Amino acid sequence: MSVNDPIADMLTRVRNSLMIGQNLVAMPSTKIKAEIARILKEEGYIEGFEVVDGEQAGRYILRLKLKYVGERRQRKPVITGLVRVSRPGRRIYTHKKDIPWVLSGMGIAILSTPKGVMTGQRARQLGVGGEILCKVW
Repeated sequence: MSVNDPIADMLTRVRNSLMIGQNLVAMPSTKIKAEIARILKEEGYIEGFEVVDGEQAGRYILRLKLKYVGERRQRKPVITGLVRVSRPGRRIYTHKKDIPWVLSGMGIAILSTPKGVMTGQRARQLGVGGEILCKVW
């Protein structure tokens, strides 16, 4: 199945899995999805991720292990919100001085910059702007 916006598809799969309380979510892998998963792992939003070889030749699967807090009945997901900002129909770019703060620093913005995919805070430190891919809190 062809997907026009693979990042939005990834975020929707994660959002849907969090709503029903699944521990694992799998999706077709791309380099940018793996980079987003790496950032989510580094920032503590997910427990881990892995890229595994799929059933078809040349296809890879990205598996995310989602993170929850609390006991079994009162279990709440660590990720409370995911929003896709820049879309294929409307790209949103930002200058290094205008990188958005998500919930006054409680969340993160993930940017695609000339120096790679990184958080908004890291982009501010390096003094680079770029395309705002998504916001996570």
